[in-house]
Amino acid sequence: MALRAGIVAVTPLLAAALLTAGSPTTAEAAPDQAARAETTYAALQRAFDVGDGTGLVREQVPAAAGDNPYSYEWPFSQVHVAALDLTGLPGARGAAHGADLAVRTKAQEAYWLSTGGTTGLPAYGSYVEPPLGQGGDVFYDDNEWVGLLDVQRSLMTGDQRSLTRAKQIFRLVVSGWDTDGSHADPGGVFWTQASWSQDRNTVSNMPGALLGLRLYQATHDPSYLTWATRMYAWTNTHLQRPDGLYEDHLGLDGTVEPTVWSYNQGVPIGVNVAFYEVTKDRRYLREAQRIADAAETYYGTAGLDAQPDFFNAIYFTNLLRLDAVTGSDHHRRVMASYAQRMWTQHRDPATGLFHFAADGSTQVIEQAAMVRVYAMLGWDRADWDELV
Repeated sequence: MALRAGIVAVTPLLAAALLTAGSPTTAEAAPDQAARAETTYAALQRAFDVGDGTGLVREQVPAAAGDNPYSYEWPFSQVHVAALDLTGLPGARGAAHGADLAVRTKAQEAYWLSTGGTTGLPAYGSYVEPPLGQGGDVFYDDNEWVGLLDVQRSLMTGDQRSLTRAKQIFRLVVSGWDTDGSHADPGGVFWTQASWSQDRNTVSNMPGALLGLRLYQATHDPSYLTWATRMYAWTNTHLQRPDGLYEDHLGLDGTVEPTVWSYNQGVPIGVNVAFYEVTKDRRYLREAQRIADAAETYYGTAGLDAQPDFFNAIYFTNLLRLDAVTGSDHHRRVMASYAQRMWTQHRDPATGLFHFAADGSTQVIEQAAMVRVYAMLGWDRADWDELV
């Protein structure tokens, strides 16, 4: 797998792309997915960038009473990974977004709690730290998303600093493992360090397993594989339905919250793909396909479109990973159909913003998700193994 070329600015190319991102001129013409990604990101910059030199963004537009000056960390992380996905566009087109990525990478550190949370390990908090903000609770899934984008950046560029931070985040995730045998179904990574929740979630365990597997692939340190296997097994035991789909979370009293979110199906698909890559055991590949088939049946078109687009971006990331190892194009075609529906049904051509709420507002995480969807559709198939 060749490393990407250096990052440079190519503004004339970007300008040309912004002019060619509209709907196809004929029924047969395929949309320029890369151009759609770029125009969607440009709209994000115009509407959401705070513009104070921090590289941070607003939570939503229009702003609501009581909104903070900056977004929470989870939405920002999706802006960050959207910029990373843009750099994965082929050739000079991707290289043109290196400056965008640098801005978001620097801004990400505004959330870094170097003094550590309740387990004593540094972490990204849910809101910007002083002097920009008051900080916030530590969520393990928030940190896992950043760890995964760091691994992706390392795969794309060979950047060792990103890999080092991903390792640091994984140590944090492991510190969130439930060790109290008096709990119902003990084990699992908690969702947050906040005192108001003791849930153990699919979204705090399966992304942790995926992070561990990708770190194992990068380092061959067996401790990563051991922990990934533990997180995978616990989630399968306590939160996977007989049909293969995953429910949301388990309380300390053993009560399961049964909502079936699309990202909670996507990440386990990616976990099974990674286990297959590591072990060459085809039962993992069969399980990935079983989950994918069950999710496609469960959601259908209407159900998928009703899921938050930021969950679907994660879902499709992992479906592309499945296509990459099977040689199929099925899930990419489903993704492209979804992307076209969102473009025609939810995008305001005047602003470039995507609207999903009845009040016409747009969350920055919704806009970032659509950047991701179009950018990944614009990637070369040969690079799908770099998606995380």
